[in-house]
Amino acid sequence: MTQHDVTDRPPVHALLADGATVCIRPVRPEDHEQIQRLYEEMSPENLRLRFFSLSRRSARLAADRACGPARPGYRALLAERRGRVIGLAEYETEDDKEGGAAAGRKTAEVAVAVADGLHHRGVGTLLVEHLVSAARADGITAFTADALSENREVLKLFADLGLRTERRFEGPEVRCTIALDQDDTYLTAVEERGRTADVASLRPLLRPRTVAVVGAGRTPGSVGRAILRQLHSGGYTGRLFAVNPGATAILGVPSYPSVSSLPRTPDLAVIATPAPAVPGIAEECGRAGVRALVVVSAGFDEDQARRLLTTCRTYGMRLVGPNCLGISDTEPGISLDATFAAGHPSPGTAGVAVQSGGVGIALLEGLSRLGIGVSSFASLGDKYDVSGNDLLQWWESDGRTDLALLHLESFGNPRAFSRTARRVTRRMPLLTVDAGRTEAGRKAAASHTAAAATRTMTRGALFTQAGITATRSVGELLETAALLHGQPLPAGPRVAIVTNAGGAGVLAADACAEAGLVLPALTPELTGDLLAVLPEGAAAGNPVDATAAVSEQQLTDCVERIVRYGGIDAVVVTLVPTAVAAATGDDLVRAVTGAAAPIPKPVTLVRLEQARSVELLPTAAAGGGSVPSYAEPQAAARALAHAARRSAWLARPAGTIPALDGVETDRARALVRDHLAAHPDGAWLDPRPCADLLACYGIPHIPWAWAETEDEAVTAAERLRGADGRVVMKAHWPGLVHKSEQRAVHLDLRGDQQIRSAFRDLHTRFAGLVTGVVLQPLAPRGTELFAGVVQDQVFGPLVLFGLGGTATEILADHAARLAPLTDHDVQDLITSPRCAPLLLGAHSGRAVDLAGLEQLLLRLSRMAADLPQLAEADFNPVLATPDGVTVLDARIRLVPCRPQDPYLRRLR
Repeated sequence: MTQHDVTDRPPVHALLADGATVCIRPVRPEDHEQIQRLYEEMSPENLRLRFFSLSRRSARLAADRACGPARPGYRALLAERRGRVIGLAEYETEDDKEGGAAAGRKTAEVAVAVADGLHHRGVGTLLVEHLVSAARADGITAFTADALSENREVLKLFADLGLRTERRFEGPEVRCTIALDQDDTYLTAVEERGRTADVASLRPLLRPRTVAVVGAGRTPGSVGRAILRQLHSGGYTGRLFAVNPGATAILGVPSYPSVSSLPRTPDLAVIATPAPAVPGIAEECGRAGVRALVVVSAGFDEDQARRLLTTCRTYGMRLVGPNCLGISDTEPGISLDATFAAGHPSPGTAGVAVQSGGVGIALLEGLSRLGIGVSSFASLGDKYDVSGNDLLQWWESDGRTDLALLHLESFGNPRAFSRTARRVTRRMPLLTVDAGRTEAGRKAAASHTAAAATRTMTRGALFTQAGITATRSVGELLETAALLHGQPLPAGPRVAIVTNAGGAGVLAADACAEAGLVLPALTPELTGDLLAVLPEGAAAGNPVDATAAVSEQQLTDCVERIVRYGGIDAVVVTLVPTAVAAATGDDLVRAVTGAAAPIPKPVTLVRLEQARSVELLPTAAAGGGSVPSYAEPQAAARALAHAARRSAWLARPAGTIPALDGVETDRARALVRDHLAAHPDGAWLDPRPCADLLACYGIPHIPWAWAETEDEAVTAAERLRGADGRVVMKAHWPGLVHKSEQRAVHLDLRGDQQIRSAFRDLHTRFAGLVTGVVLQPLAPRGTELFAGVVQDQVFGPLVLFGLGGTATEILADHAARLAPLTDHDVQDLITSPRCAPLLLGAHSGRAVDLAGLEQLLLRLSRMAADLPQLAEADFNPVLATPDGVTVLDARIRLVPCRPQDPYLRRLR
C-alpha cells in the first residue's frame, strides 16, 4: 500500500464537527505545492510544535516526503475543502523508515497537521480516524507518535480518539503508543463525533433562518408554487423568498430572478424545476453560500445525478431528495412546512422519515388525526445524501422527539444504521414498515445458505438485532404508534380480556393468541373479587364476560382489580354498544378513560362499531394521557405484541461479542489471498484449503481423507474406519455443491470391495468431472443441523442456522442474524427455529452440546467478519449430540472483495 495507490482508497466526503463537508483522499504528486503552502502558512509556534524546531526547509521537506516516489509502508491522507488542502495525516511503518525488513512488524509512526485557523473543528481527528482504518487494512496494529509535552492539542487528539493510548515522557518530549483495536469504546467515540457533526450539518436544513423556493410558478398547479404556499400559510417564521425570473412576487412572497440576486443568502433552497436545470441551480446555490438543498424534482439521468451530488459535496450542502415530497419541522419559532402535502402537519413528538411521498402523506395525516403530531418530517426520495441514519441522530438530539417512524426501501450502510438504531431505540420507540417482503430473493442460489438468505430474512435480522419494531403496513404502524405513545409498556405478554359480549371476547382471545400473547387463567382469589363486583351471570374466566348488563362503575371496578393483579401485564377491554348501557346513561368507555390516576399497565379498547381503525381517547388522569381504541381485536393484539417485544428487548442487557481463543486470523487471510491469486474471479474451496480455513477458526470438522485412486481410497478408508468399520465416500469436483441431490455420495461402506465399487461408480457416472473423493467415518446418530453465512453486498455477512440435512430448503426452518454475533444473538439463533425443542432435549431427554453449538456459530461469525471475501459458507449437515458438535460437510466460496470499514465516518 502506498500514498499514490489512489484506486485502493478512493476519495470520500465526511463531516467536520461544525457540519462542514471535507474530502478525505490519498495524497497525489500534484499536491506538492498545496501541502508546502499548508506548512508555510502555519504560525512559527505551530511549526515548532509540529517539527520540534524552526527551519525554512521544513515545509518543503514535508511536502517532498508526502508527495515523493511511492514506497512500501507509507501512506498519507489529506483533507481538502473547496480545492484547498486543510490537513494532512501520514504514517510510515517503523522498520521501513529505518530501512529494515517490513515483514512481521505491526507498528507505524503517525503524524498529523492542520491548517492554522481550522483547529478545534475536528479536521485532525477525522483524518486520523481514516488513517486508522487504512492502517488496520494494512495489518498495522499500533501507531506511535512523538510530540512535545507542551503540544496539548495533538496529545488531546490522541487521548480523545477512543483508542487505548500509552504515554512515555522523555524529557521535553512524549512518546504515545496508540493501539488500533476496533472495540466498542472506539466505535462509540466515533459515533458520538459523527452525531455531533451530523446534527450540525442538518441544522440549516431543518431549522433554516432563510428559505428560497426555486421554481415557484405564477399559475396554480406547479409543485414549487404549492411548496411556497405551504411555507407561507404554515407560518414559517424566517425570511422567505421565491426564485422566478418572470415575477416580482408570488402569493405575496418577494420573488427574484436568481439565487445570486437574493438580498440574503438562504440557508435552505427548495428546488422544484425540471431535472435538466437542477445541477446548474445547485451550482449557483453553492457559489452563493446556501447550506442545504431539498430537490423535489424527479427524472434525473446518470450525468445529472452525478453533477448534482458532486456540487453538493464540493460546496458542503446537505441534500434531501431528489424525487421527494419535501421536509417539515414544527419546532415553535420555526414552523417550517416545505412540502406539497395537502395540509400542514400538527406539531407533536413523532419524527418521520420516508422514501415514498405517498406513505409520508398517509403518516402525516394519521399522526395529526391521532393527536400525536410530528416533530420533524423528511421525505428522502431517491436518497442521494440525507438518510434515515441522519434523521435518527437528529431526533436523538432535538429534545422533542419521543417516537421515530421510518419507511425505508433501501439502506446505504446497514451496519452503521444498526448501531445508531440500537442506541436510539433505547431512548424512544423506533417503528418501521417492513416494505418489500414479497421480494423473490436470490434466484438459482448456489448453496443452501444462499437459498435461505432472502432479503426479507436479512431485513428481519437487522430490525430484530437493533430493537426496531417492524410492522407490515402503514395502518399497523399507526396502530402500534398509538399504543406506544399513550400507554406504558407491558412487563410481559400476559393479557386479560374484559368484554360485555361473550362473542366479542372470543374474537379478542383468538386475536391475542395468534399474535403470540398469552391468556393465563385467573386465580380463584381474583375470580372471586371480580364476581363480587360484576352483575349476576358474569363469567370471570379469561376472557372475563361482564355481560351486557354491566354498568360503568362495575366495569371500572373490574378493570381496576385486574390491573392490580400481578399475573397480568396488559388488559384488552372489548365493548359493543348495547341498549342496556344506553338506557342507564352509562358510558362504558369512561370505565377505561376516566381513572384519575395513571394506570401502570397498558389498557386498550376494542370497539367493534368504531369507524376508524384506531383512535386515541384522552384520559382524565392528572398529566394527561390517552387510551388507544381499535376497531378490530387483531389490531389491538398486534400493537400489544409489538409493545411486549419492545419491553423484552429493553429489559435485556446489550449483548457482547465474546472473545475466542485459537483463532488464526492472519493465517486465514493468507489462505484467502493464495486462493484468490489462483482463482482471480473467485471459486469454491477444494476440501483441503476448506478444512485449513475451518481449522484457523477452531471449527470442529469430522476427520477426512482425500483419494484420487482406488488404492488411495482403500488405504484412507482403513485409516478412518471407526469401531463399526463403516465409512462414507463423497465425490468432488470444482463447483459441486448439492452432493446428495446429484447422488454423489455413498453411505455405510464396509470392506475394501465396497470401497472400490463405490469409487468406480462415482468415476463412471461423473466421468470427466470428478477430480477425487473425500472419505469420512460414518457419523453417529444425532440431530442434523445447518449453519451458514452469506455475504450480502449491502447488509454484510448474515449468519443462518436451523434444521439441516437433505430437506433443509424444503422445511425452511431457519433463523438469521447479522454478523458479528453477540452472545444474545447466538442464543436467539439457537432458540428461534422450530427445531429448538429437539436441541433442548424435548424427546430424548438429553440436550445437545449447546455450548459447543454456541461456539460453532460464534466462530463462523468471526470468520465471516474477518474475511469479506467469504461469499458463502455452507455447513450441512452439522451433527449435534449431547457429546459434541461436528461439521460433517462444509462448502466455502471466496470472491474478490475490497475490505470496507462500515463504521468509518463518511457521507453516502
